[in-house]
Amino acid sequence: MSQSPTLDQVPPTALRHEDAANLIIWLQQNLEGFKPPLTLEALAGGQSNPTLKLITPSRNYVLRMKPGPRLTLLPSAHAIEREYRVMRALAASHVPVPAVYCLCEDESVIGRAFYVMECIDGRVFWDQALPGMARSERSAIYDEMVRTIAALHTTDIGSRSLSTFGRPGNYFERQIARWTAQVLATPALHGGDPAAAEEMARLMEWLPSHIPSEPGEPRLAIVHGDYRMDNLMFHPREPRILGVLDWELSTLGHPLADFSYHCMSWNVAHGPGSRGIGGLDIAGLGIPSERQYIDRYCALTGFATSADLLTNWNFYLAYNMFRMAAILQGIAVRAESGTAANPVTATGADRMARLGWSFAQRA
Repeated sequence: MSQSPTLDQVPPTALRHEDAANLIIWLQQNLEGFKPPLTLEALAGGQSNPTLKLITPSRNYVLRMKPGPRLTLLPSAHAIEREYRVMRALAASHVPVPAVYCLCEDESVIGRAFYVMECIDGRVFWDQALPGMARSERSAIYDEMVRTIAALHTTDIGSRSLSTFGRPGNYFERQIARWTAQVLATPALHGGDPAAAEEMARLMEWLPSHIPSEPGEPRLAIVHGDYRMDNLMFHPREPRILGVLDWELSTLGHPLADFSYHCMSWNVAHGPGSRGIGGLDIAGLGIPSERQYIDRYCALTGFATSADLLTNWNFYLAYNMFRMAAILQGIAVRAESGTAANPVTATGADRMARLGWSFAQRA
């Protein structure tokens, strides 16, 4: 009789038979209204934290889980507990989020922590050029995106019981230190470009000494950390966001760090596997220019004028491309070991490091 596979032999989007059986028992005890039988279906995306659709005769749910046991993961990575907390806190706010139902941090159930949330039926757009849409539809989609991120950044932290959701102090300093430590703790990638690795090292040295100064205390807001088009669930027919997804990197931080991350799309070339719209005829497509998008955000939030924000724009982009390179590097390492939901190579991390250093040189 063959033995059951160990957890590290199981694809991250799959569960062993005994794990699925344990999950059913746990859901019967902790999810109101849950009734088996249960069918599991892997969902697209969820590259960092594998995501499953839970299908039952009466209704469907979504399960988000860590890619493995806590002790096998980098410290502070794959923070699904934070996802659960922030979405629960933002319920019934101006920021649309799925309802969250239950969180399980007991790894004896399925070998990793997980939570269960509402399954929203809608549209996820993977190509930010929005092919097949009318100009007016594209304009409306982009306006809804900037409206929603502005709503997030102007949400009152205290009224949502999120005052302890992040640490005080300079957000950029903390984040640069965090991602630098993660890069240094990540094994070397197979197929990585030595030149890109050198540019990554230059970024880690350059960024801490070029953080923009602000009068008084740095601005503080709830930041999503990965706010982009394919982390948004849109209404099936309307240009309206039904749910902002993937809150793993959320915390309290500087809203302009979060917004400039979202705006990287204008500075990354469009192409296969890319989330960029750089090089496209965006005016012809009905997509706002980067400056028009910045103007709209500034008008909605009142945080700064466009001119003030653009003064440090190259730093913000360099910082975010460094951060993205660090994230992609971690995912690529997990892909090599078989614990990432989707295959990722060193190429993406190298590309972001090069872009980041190019913006640092312009600052």
